[in-house]
Amino acid sequence: MVYLYVITAGALLVSASVNRTKTVTALKLAAKRLLKILPAFITMMVVFSITMTLLPQELVARLIGRESGWWGVATAAGIGSIVFIPGFIAFPLSAALLKQGVPYMVLAAFTTTLMMVGILTYPLERQYFGRTVTLVRNGLSLVIALIVAVVIGLVFGELGW
Repeated sequence: MVYLYVITAGALLVSASVNRTKTVTALKLAAKRLLKILPAFITMMVVFSITMTLLPQELVARLIGRESGWWGVATAAGIGSIVFIPGFIAFPLSAALLKQGVPYMVLAAFTTTLMMVGILTYPLERQYFGRTVTLVRNGLSLVIALIVAVVIGLVFGELGW
Protein backbone atom coordinates (compact mmCIF):
# COMPACT_ATOMS: atom_id res chain seq x y z
CA MET A 1 0.00 0.00 0.00
CA VAL A 2 2.89 2.33 0.77
CA TYR A 3 4.12 1.87 -2.79
CA LEU A 4 0.83 3.18 -4.15
CA TYR A 5 1.13 6.29 -1.99
CA VAL A 6 4.70 6.88 -3.14
CA ILE A 7 3.77 6.40 -6.81
CA THR A 8 0.75 8.70 -6.43
CA ALA A 9 2.81 11.39 -4.71
CA GLY A 10 5.47 11.11 -7.40
CA ALA A 11 2.90 11.40 -10.19
CA LEU A 12 1.37 14.41 -8.45
CA LEU A 13 4.78 16.09 -8.21
CA VAL A 14 5.49 15.41 -11.88
CA SER A 15 2.08 16.80 -12.82
CA ALA A 16 2.62 19.91 -10.71
CA SER A 17 6.03 20.50 -12.23
CA VAL A 18 4.61 20.23 -15.75
CA ASN A 19 1.55 22.44 -15.17
CA ARG A 20 0.81 23.66 -11.66
CA THR A 21 -2.47 25.36 -12.60
CA LYS A 22 -3.98 22.24 -14.18
CA THR A 23 -2.83 20.10 -11.26
CA VAL A 24 -4.46 22.41 -8.70
CA THR A 25 -7.65 22.52 -10.79
CA ALA A 26 -7.71 18.72 -11.02
CA LEU A 27 -7.18 18.38 -7.26
CA LYS A 28 -10.03 20.80 -6.55
CA LEU A 29 -12.32 18.87 -8.92
CA ALA A 30 -11.35 15.56 -7.31
CA ALA A 31 -12.03 16.97 -3.83
CA LYS A 32 -15.48 18.20 -4.90
CA ARG A 33 -16.37 14.80 -6.37
CA LEU A 34 -15.08 13.01 -3.27
CA LEU A 35 -17.22 15.19 -1.03
CA LYS A 36 -20.21 14.50 -3.27
CA ILE A 37 -19.91 10.69 -2.99
CA LEU A 38 -18.65 10.59 0.61
CA PRO A 39 -22.11 10.41 2.27
CA ALA A 40 -23.13 7.41 0.14
CA PHE A 41 -19.78 5.71 0.79
CA ILE A 42 -19.97 6.23 4.56
CA THR A 43 -23.58 5.00 4.63
CA MET A 44 -22.63 1.79 2.81
CA MET A 45 -19.74 1.13 5.17
CA VAL A 46 -21.88 1.73 8.28
CA VAL A 47 -24.70 -0.54 7.07
CA PHE A 48 -22.24 -3.34 6.29
CA SER A 49 -20.41 -2.96 9.61
CA ILE A 50 -23.65 -3.18 11.57
CA THR A 51 -24.81 -6.20 9.57
CA MET A 52 -21.54 -8.10 10.05
CA THR A 53 -21.57 -7.33 13.78
CA LEU A 54 -25.11 -8.63 14.25
CA LEU A 55 -24.74 -11.87 12.25
CA PRO A 56 -23.55 -14.82 14.36
CA GLN A 57 -20.52 -16.68 12.98
CA GLU A 58 -22.41 -19.98 13.11
CA LEU A 59 -25.03 -18.61 10.73
CA VAL A 60 -22.37 -17.43 8.31
CA ALA A 61 -20.71 -20.86 8.39
CA ARG A 62 -24.04 -22.62 7.80
CA LEU A 63 -24.96 -20.37 4.85
CA ILE A 64 -21.63 -20.55 3.03
CA GLY A 65 -19.79 -23.43 4.69
CA ARG A 66 -18.54 -26.68 3.18
CA GLU A 67 -21.98 -28.34 3.16
CA SER A 68 -23.76 -25.41 1.49
CA GLY A 69 -22.86 -26.46 -2.10
CA TRP A 70 -24.28 -24.36 -4.93
CA TRP A 71 -26.54 -22.56 -2.48
CA GLY A 72 -23.39 -21.34 -0.70
CA VAL A 73 -21.90 -20.11 -3.98
CA ALA A 74 -25.13 -18.27 -4.83
CA THR A 75 -25.35 -16.82 -1.32
CA ALA A 76 -21.73 -15.67 -1.38
CA ALA A 77 -22.18 -14.16 -4.85
CA GLY A 78 -25.31 -12.36 -3.68
CA ILE A 79 -23.64 -11.00 -0.57
CA GLY A 80 -20.57 -9.98 -2.54
CA SER A 81 -22.74 -8.22 -5.12
CA ILE A 82 -24.63 -6.23 -2.51
CA VAL A 83 -22.07 -5.22 0.11
CA PHE A 84 -19.28 -2.74 -0.30
CA ILE A 85 -16.00 -3.73 1.32
CA PRO A 86 -12.55 -2.54 0.31
CA GLY A 87 -10.06 -5.23 -0.70
CA PHE A 88 -7.84 -4.65 2.32
CA ILE A 89 -10.75 -5.82 4.50
CA ALA A 90 -12.26 -8.40 2.11
CA PHE A 91 -9.19 -10.58 1.68
CA PRO A 92 -8.37 -10.97 5.39
CA LEU A 93 -12.08 -11.69 5.93
CA SER A 94 -11.86 -14.41 3.28
CA ALA A 95 -8.80 -15.86 5.00
CA ALA A 96 -10.76 -16.04 8.27
CA LEU A 97 -13.68 -17.70 6.49
CA LEU A 98 -11.29 -20.21 4.88
CA LYS A 99 -10.02 -21.17 8.35
CA GLN A 100 -13.65 -21.78 9.36
CA GLY A 101 -14.01 -24.29 6.52
CA VAL A 102 -15.59 -22.16 3.78
CA PRO A 103 -14.64 -23.70 0.39
CA TYR A 104 -12.40 -21.90 -2.08
CA MET A 105 -15.20 -21.90 -4.65
CA VAL A 106 -17.50 -19.97 -2.29
CA LEU A 107 -14.72 -17.54 -1.39
CA ALA A 108 -13.98 -17.00 -5.09
CA ALA A 109 -17.65 -16.15 -5.73
CA PHE A 110 -17.67 -13.79 -2.75
CA THR A 111 -14.46 -11.91 -3.43
CA THR A 112 -14.91 -11.70 -7.19
CA THR A 113 -18.45 -10.31 -6.97
CA LEU A 114 -17.33 -8.05 -4.16
CA MET A 115 -14.71 -6.45 -6.36
CA MET A 116 -16.64 -6.50 -9.65
CA VAL A 117 -20.40 -6.22 -8.99
CA GLY A 118 -21.96 -3.25 -7.24
CA ILE A 119 -25.64 -3.26 -6.36
CA LEU A 120 -25.26 -0.72 -3.56
CA THR A 121 -23.12 1.48 -5.76
CA TYR A 122 -25.60 1.23 -8.66
CA PRO A 123 -27.19 4.68 -8.11
CA LEU A 124 -23.82 6.37 -8.02
CA GLU A 125 -22.47 4.42 -10.99
CA ARG A 126 -25.64 5.09 -12.99
CA GLN A 127 -25.21 8.79 -12.35
CA TYR A 128 -21.74 8.76 -13.95
CA PHE A 129 -22.02 6.06 -16.64
CA GLY A 130 -25.73 5.77 -17.40
CA ARG A 131 -28.25 2.99 -16.76
CA THR A 132 -27.42 0.73 -19.70
CA VAL A 133 -23.65 0.71 -19.20
CA THR A 134 -24.07 0.11 -15.46
CA LEU A 135 -26.48 -2.81 -15.94
CA VAL A 136 -24.38 -4.45 -18.67
CA ARG A 137 -21.18 -4.06 -16.65
CA ASN A 138 -22.75 -5.52 -13.50
CA GLY A 139 -24.41 -8.39 -15.40
CA LEU A 140 -21.23 -9.38 -17.22
CA SER A 141 -19.26 -9.07 -14.00
CA LEU A 142 -21.65 -11.44 -12.23
CA VAL A 143 -21.36 -14.03 -15.01
CA ILE A 144 -17.55 -13.76 -14.99
CA ALA A 145 -17.51 -14.11 -11.18
CA LEU A 146 -19.57 -17.30 -11.35
CA ILE A 147 -17.27 -18.72 -14.05
CA VAL A 148 -14.28 -17.91 -11.84
CA ALA A 149 -15.95 -19.70 -8.91
CA VAL A 150 -16.54 -22.82 -11.01
CA VAL A 151 -12.94 -22.82 -12.28
CA ILE A 152 -11.64 -22.43 -8.73
CA GLY A 153 -13.92 -25.26 -7.63
CA LEU A 154 -12.49 -27.48 -10.37
CA VAL A 155 -8.89 -26.53 -9.60
CA PHE A 156 -9.27 -27.27 -5.89
CA GLY A 157 -11.33 -30.43 -6.45
CA GLU A 158 -14.44 -29.10 -4.78
CA LEU A 159 -16.78 -29.98 -7.66
CA GLY A 160 -15.76 -33.53 -8.39
CA TRP A 161 -16.43 -33.26 -12.14
